[in-house]
Amino acid sequence: GTGMFAMTFTEYVLQLVDSSAYDKIVTHSRIRARKEGPNVCALQQVEGTKKKYFSTFLPTLEILYECCPGYMKLDGMKGCPAVAPIDNVYNTLGLVKAATTQRYSDISKLRQEIEGTGTFTVFAPSNEAWDELNPTARAALEDNVNIELFNALHYHMVNHRLMTKDMKNGMTVTSMYNDQGILINHYPNGVVTVNCARIIHGNQMATNGVVHVIDRVISSVTGTIKDYLESEEQLSSFNNAAFIAGIMDKLDQPDQFTLFAPTNEAFDKLTPGFMESIFENEPVIKALVTYHMLNSVQCAEAIMAGSVYETEEGSTIEIGCDGDSLTVNGIKMVLKKDIVASNGVIHLIDEVLIPDSAKEVRKLVGKSQSIFSDLVSEMGLTSSLTSDTQYTLLAPLNAVFTDEVMADDEYLKLILENHMLKLKISLSTMFNGQLLETLSGKLLRVFIYRTAVCIESACMVRGSKEGMNGALHVMTSLIKPADKTTFELLDADGNFKIFLSLMETAGLGDLLRQNGSYTVFAPVDKAFEALGADDLDLLKSNVNALRNILLYHFSEGIIISGGLEAKVTNLLKSLQGKPLQLKSENNSIRVNSVEIPQSDLMATNGVVHVVKNVLYPTDLPVGHQDLLLVLQKLIKYIEIKFVSGFTYAEIPLTFIKRIVTTTHYIGVPETKTVIIKEKQPSIRTVTTVIEGKPSIKQVTRVIKPSGSKVEVDHATKTVTRVIGRQPNKVTRVIGGKLRKNLRLENVFIICFVSPKQPRKYEKGLFAHSVPDFSKITSFGDNPALLKEESGKITRIIQGEFPYLQICKDLAMDQHD
Repeated sequence: GTGMFAMTFTEYVLQLVDSSAYDKIVTHSRIRARKEGPNVCALQQVEGTKKKYFSTFLPTLEILYECCPGYMKLDGMKGCPAVAPIDNVYNTLGLVKAATTQRYSDISKLRQEIEGTGTFTVFAPSNEAWDELNPTARAALEDNVNIELFNALHYHMVNHRLMTKDMKNGMTVTSMYNDQGILINHYPNGVVTVNCARIIHGNQMATNGVVHVIDRVISSVTGTIKDYLESEEQLSSFNNAAFIAGIMDKLDQPDQFTLFAPTNEAFDKLTPGFMESIFENEPVIKALVTYHMLNSVQCAEAIMAGSVYETEEGSTIEIGCDGDSLTVNGIKMVLKKDIVASNGVIHLIDEVLIPDSAKEVRKLVGKSQSIFSDLVSEMGLTSSLTSDTQYTLLAPLNAVFTDEVMADDEYLKLILENHMLKLKISLSTMFNGQLLETLSGKLLRVFIYRTAVCIESACMVRGSKEGMNGALHVMTSLIKPADKTTFELLDADGNFKIFLSLMETAGLGDLLRQNGSYTVFAPVDKAFEALGADDLDLLKSNVNALRNILLYHFSEGIIISGGLEAKVTNLLKSLQGKPLQLKSENNSIRVNSVEIPQSDLMATNGVVHVVKNVLYPTDLPVGHQDLLLVLQKLIKYIEIKFVSGFTYAEIPLTFIKRIVTTTHYIGVPETKTVIIKEKQPSIRTVTTVIEGKPSIKQVTRVIKPSGSKVEVDHATKTVTRVIGRQPNKVTRVIGGKLRKNLRLENVFIICFVSPKQPRKYEKGLFAHSVPDFSKITSFGDNPALLKEESGKITRIIQGEFPYLQICKDLAMDQHD
């Protein structure tokens, strides 16, 4: 078949069989071997062992062909054309080549029971399984066949028929020996285990039950994993760690766990003092212990090479096979496997597994970032990376450290410091626009995209790690903090003079200077080379048209090349309103099919991508022939439509930030000194009280000429500014609202400057020297009171308190 109804023969047959994973894998094995004749199954043998599995056709394993369960060969005929005869359980043991189990049934007087009436399930150890049993244990069974051997065989039996399709993962069935439980696991790969013994030949029907051949002798289970840890002296170190971590109670619960338990010898291999250093850190010791635990039962026989499992700690480990041995994270370390407890299975290992969360961050740096790690040590920066310090490393790949980068030690040290953050910043806590402070004091911006997380123009490689005192993120390139606005960047380059001139003509120059986050597609001067002086003058004369064209080169938000999803058109809304189409493919970036030869020029207020053509919306027409001729010279990658009389829509310039200063309403000031730089003209806000007692809204506004100081109380939002020259503009604030109709002579100037004097002196000033406006309800009602309070201001201005000379200066500026 074709199309949506297409289905392979294998898929079709698998849909017909029972949903049991074991049954599916047997059916799949039969299909694989159909060229060998009817009812033949393909099996794979693990190299160097006798283990055979129904085929999944791993290329490294040897393929064998045998009769599928329940079928037999006939002389001279291809395949396995005969059905095995059905008989009672005792005789069926002989058919499935479990001769030792059959013999033991005979001598232990079990034969009469399994030949008679009833329904039984027998998990029959293969002949090889009996041979592998500990000789002492086997001898004990044979020495007491009527009790010990009889009881052992009864533990391998269930008093009803149980097919593999009935065996659910994690279920416990009741055996015929003292009703003790047998743990069943049925794995997705088709492996079914009984107390971790694998069923190697299942579902052999008998008249009074069913026989499943297993690969080892099983024994009864009574204790939990906790019980086993406490009883084994060789596990005392891990037992102690689990107790400190508060995990022992969990290991006593009726659940399903796998524990990779390190022996005492494994702990002896650790760096001296390591365990002692983390015993006081409960989260770290808990992480170490739970890294050895899986929240499921993983018997050795069910584990396929390269299997990855999530641990209780949260990260993953890789468990594989090396012949008969298990490997953990690629290391052959399992000493003893499949110690079955009532709530799971234990594998003894000879090395302690240490998760990233129990390591110092510096220990997480991998080989691909080794140059960064080496340079941090060489430059003497490791003193900032102690085990009791929280930090984050932004480790670039080795390839970014070129000869040019390595040429200047001072520059290199600054680069390294800009890749080290003062706090632990995990990937899960990052958000778009977040500012991260580096060791050098620089601020880095975080950008979150659909398929990438980037810091400035460098993006992260998958695989961030968290250590016990910080985090590690691997970066594709060097991080360079921006230090210029987009205007300063373009102006300093010198190749964008026409673009900058047009921006100023259109009244959009502030867009390149103001704070914000913009993506700018900046056309170089050569993009305008087809235009003459008259053409440019015509373009400048139509400001509305010019704004439409220029604003189509801007998009709000910072989009860098590393944040683009490859081979997908990324739509950006321009400030003009029409969408831009940005696409990354074959190591190149295009916007509206126009190539971007230079990208990711980071500015403090955005990012610049250089284009060699002026951009224009494909569906935006032109309404005047003379402008059409100019645009046709300028824009050749699309055909511009002409619609007679069409006029460009006027774009509201709401994104231009005309005022960037802030008025701070204060309570009682407690000041600290910082420096604030302002790009826009300052506005001074002055408090006055008119008609009524206001709630306390004392405001001292800020005027920032060069070199003046600003004092800020971060706790109370208090700002006091020192005025160095007469301001250009005065705005009055009354009750939190602006009033512009006050007479200047009715304005009182309140100036609170925290002196560098003892606190007692400062309190005295506030208590006795500050005019009390709460007494005044109107400037016209009580001239005497007004005169008294004004007198206090006069005394201040006349220098009664020398450190308030600034208030005098302020008052003289106001001629009052």
